[in-house]
Amino acid sequence: MNNELIIDVADVEITIALIKDKRLVEFHREKKAQNFTVGDFYWANIKRIMPGLNAAFVDVGHEKDAFLHYLDLGPQYKSLSEFSKDIVTSKILPTGLPHFQCLPDIDKGGKISDVLASNQKILVQIAKEPISTKGARITSEISLPGRFLVLVPFGQKVNVSQKIKSSDERQRLKDMMRAIKPKNFGLIVRTVAEGKKLEELEADMNDIISKWNDCMQNIKSTKAPSKVYGELDRTSAIIRDLVNDTFHNIHINDEALYKELKAYLTEKYPEKASILRLYKGSEPIFEHYGIEKQIMGSFGKVVGIKGGGYLVIEHTEAMHVIDVNSGHRTKNANSQNTNAIDINIEAAKEVARQLRLRDMGGIIVVDFVDMKGGEGKKQLFDKLVEEMSDDRARHTILPPSKFGLIQITRQRVRPEVNLITAEKCPTCQGSGEITASILLEDEIENNLRYLMEEQNEKGISLSLHPFLAAYFTKGFISKQIKWFFKYKQWIKVTPVMSYTFMEYHFFNGNDEIKV
Repeated sequence: MNNELIIDVADVEITIALIKDKRLVEFHREKKAQNFTVGDFYWANIKRIMPGLNAAFVDVGHEKDAFLHYLDLGPQYKSLSEFSKDIVTSKILPTGLPHFQCLPDIDKGGKISDVLASNQKILVQIAKEPISTKGARITSEISLPGRFLVLVPFGQKVNVSQKIKSSDERQRLKDMMRAIKPKNFGLIVRTVAEGKKLEELEADMNDIISKWNDCMQNIKSTKAPSKVYGELDRTSAIIRDLVNDTFHNIHINDEALYKELKAYLTEKYPEKASILRLYKGSEPIFEHYGIEKQIMGSFGKVVGIKGGGYLVIEHTEAMHVIDVNSGHRTKNANSQNTNAIDINIEAAKEVARQLRLRDMGGIIVVDFVDMKGGEGKKQLFDKLVEEMSDDRARHTILPPSKFGLIQITRQRVRPEVNLITAEKCPTCQGSGEITASILLEDEIENNLRYLMEEQNEKGISLSLHPFLAAYFTKGFISKQIKWFFKYKQWIKVTPVMSYTFMEYHFFNGNDEIKV
């Protein structure tokens, strides 16, 4: 298995593509000015109590108040509240949790008005980012993730990831963590900790505890509402959670972020620092690595699958619906049921990929091609479970119903990735009226003449749609060669697949857009 990360840094956002064996499997977009990220801690104000919902609306500094349900307080809420209060009043040091006397758990069936009051200060963590018209979903059952461990303040237990199958290894990890963890800290041992030495795990634990102490120190010196601890940005978090021995390259096109990630990898994972590479090519990084073409083919309403079938993906307010169609596969000489099983197996692979790629959460219903007999349905279910085993989002898959439908629930913590792949008519721009597109060549020629003769620009290059690029560069004596003789400079022509048919831009030697 060969995994790569391609990171495209633009003016306002960072786009991350995870490539598995040359195929796009995850796609993330992160705004540079992103304020609310899953995992961030906020020192917040209780805005109003809603007894009917057994919940409260909390001011975390966002335009919409966050939602905190009673069940999201966590059993150790009283301990968290008292400890936070003692820090603010200087009764205890921010590092004093191991010496704190924890209070009894709150009643699971209690009322939120019994433990919270309006204008009360509370430490909360973002569980779901603001989505659509809804504010963030928050919790006070907090945790801090590291590379190998997840720290649970006010907890006492050590749990090991169920994905570690060896009972001996699970027991070894559990015994080690019980021996070194401080009092009043619980730990969850992550899957990547399998086979790791005590020194590595202890260093990771101490690093997370240090972050917790910094968070508590910030509570003492800040006013609510404000962020007191920021989770890693999406780029660093993905590197932390995903980078392993199967990763061969991480390509990035921004020198500043390259240096930042280089320092991060050198400190945390020195054995992987050498796989980070700075891309300096002239064409867009996603074009160079073939990502743009995969994006255009993967985010439409209709997505093709191997063997001739295709998926139709519909998004509604309540759920996502995926319909599997056999296409021309029905013309195969095999029996109808064999064809149905084959196309469903291929569809299961693509469904699992699409869920990760689009980060689809909530309820997903998949209508597979009808099959006869239980063996094919079991084979399909097992294949879907296998393909989704690499999905980091929590999910549940139900066996096929008697109608052939498979129901999936998948954790939703961020807005779904939804890219518009349909283009407007390149001539009329959706207006239905044709403009003077026949004059495009003259327009490009006039702009080039202006840049070369009146602006005296050097190192000019032209980026445009591949069809137009071919028009200007092909032929025995192409337009590009005529420009060379006319202006005594070579005008580089770059095809860019993401451009619309009539779109073009001139760049100077500093990659600044001139037209």
